[in-house]
Amino acid sequence: MLRALTHLPTRPLRTYAPLVLRHRRLQSQSTSNEQPTSRRKDAHADQPVFIGDPFTHSTLFTLDFFKRLAKFSLVGVFALGITGWTVFEGLHMWVENVELACDQDSEVRRWEWDLEAEKWSGGDKGGTDPALGFKGRHAVRSAWIAENWGTGSGAIISRSDTYSGRGSQGTGSLNVIEARLEVAQKFMAIAISIAESNMSSGKLRPQTMGELLARHASVLERMGTRDALLQARFRYERVWAGLPAKGTGAARVALKLGDLDYRLGDFEDALAWWARTISLTQGTPQANLSAPEFTQVIPSSPYAQRTLASTLVSLSAYYSTSGHLKQAQHVQESGLDLLRSIPSPSKISTASPPQALHSLFLLHRSSLLSIHLAEVLYALRTAPEQSIQWLTRAADSSERVALALAGLPFTHPDAPGSAIPHPPASEASLVTVYTKSNAMRKPAKSLLRDARRTAAEAWNLIGILREGEKDGAERALECYERALGWAGVSSDRSGGIGEPGEGTPEAEWKVLWNNYVRVRDATRKQMTKTTET
Repeated sequence: MLRALTHLPTRPLRTYAPLVLRHRRLQSQSTSNEQPTSRRKDAHADQPVFIGDPFTHSTLFTLDFFKRLAKFSLVGVFALGITGWTVFEGLHMWVENVELACDQDSEVRRWEWDLEAEKWSGGDKGGTDPALGFKGRHAVRSAWIAENWGTGSGAIISRSDTYSGRGSQGTGSLNVIEARLEVAQKFMAIAISIAESNMSSGKLRPQTMGELLARHASVLERMGTRDALLQARFRYERVWAGLPAKGTGAARVALKLGDLDYRLGDFEDALAWWARTISLTQGTPQANLSAPEFTQVIPSSPYAQRTLASTLVSLSAYYSTSGHLKQAQHVQESGLDLLRSIPSPSKISTASPPQALHSLFLLHRSSLLSIHLAEVLYALRTAPEQSIQWLTRAADSSERVALALAGLPFTHPDAPGSAIPHPPASEASLVTVYTKSNAMRKPAKSLLRDARRTAAEAWNLIGILREGEKDGAERALECYERALGWAGVSSDRSGGIGEPGEGTPEAEWKVLWNNYVRVRDATRKQMTKTTET
């Protein structure tokens, strides 16, 4: 075996060149077969070839990613900015040209509801005064937006420590204020400051400053704090001082000042301002400003008629609450005679909407005077039945006003043509003919709210008087139920009405609800005893 292996044929061992030498040899062979190229190309071919580093590729990719991200982010931010600015300016243009536009309806102007419309420095043309500039006009429109559309928050707690003129106590106490009113008054303060700085230029309309001050005072008045009321009075005093002529517009400002002085406890000043209001509306001089007197002269202007009616209500409320019962009774009886003498349409349905709203306004003011008269007669110890008669008239008038503004019939829908009254409609909305009118929308909405509150108050007082009668608990319970129907809204839980409606203060609702629960429980106990016996 070993010998056989030694006689095997042998072959010489082949050796291979190193890999680098083989690569160069193959490269030279391949180039030798090609046609000769330029010298410059040969030089490039001889240069070494670098292999890419993976870390270099990753860095470049990352930088490119962030570059594209930054580019798209800038484009997105720019697009969002343009969109936001367009929406913002579009909203302001809508307010300028639609919400603040003047009502051009001839009937509205005939019944002078255009004078009731809020002026936001644009005058009869509507909108805002161009002389306020970009910032001033935007501040005015922002105040309108905050007041009418809100700010998304119901109320805020703010500390009032500003000096507000005479009578300011500077207590710095905490006050709960609606956020929309606080924001609106701040924007109005900015607009007034800009208008004051532009007055020297002579480009502002003569009425612009007065309109801005009146709007600011209106917002402050609704805030309700003492400092806000003092500031509102100061604003209205500036408006009064700047009026070129003392006409119907001045009479409304005097009424505002009288009401503010009454709320602030300055009764002598309040009487003086109410006396000026009566003098301006009726055209009769007042011999004594501390004792206003009025005649049976009907003002020719519908705007003046509404101003005079509101003044009589304010004067009646002062005399009734200050202990001057005989004077209060005289004002109330004479005021009712005066308001009844003002011509009114035979049917509200046949009148034009502006005329109907005017008649309903006067009817509601007469219902307030009727409630005041009923309370005064009761305080003078007259027969309770007289007070019940006046309260019933007030309740009936207020319900008619509320139902007419809601477009509902006066009788029960299940028994048309009968004497059964329509059930309370505290959740019915205002008819569209008023909501679409810039001039009549706010007066009609306020009148609907006040009519519901007046109806609830009248039925509540009737229930109190009925409760004092013999076997009058059931009738009192019916009155309280109707009062709750006008003041509250239906609750989701079983049991019917359970929470106050829009415009009804929580304190008033608690009084109505407690009266109802007290008589309801007493009636149930009485029925239980009767059943057992």
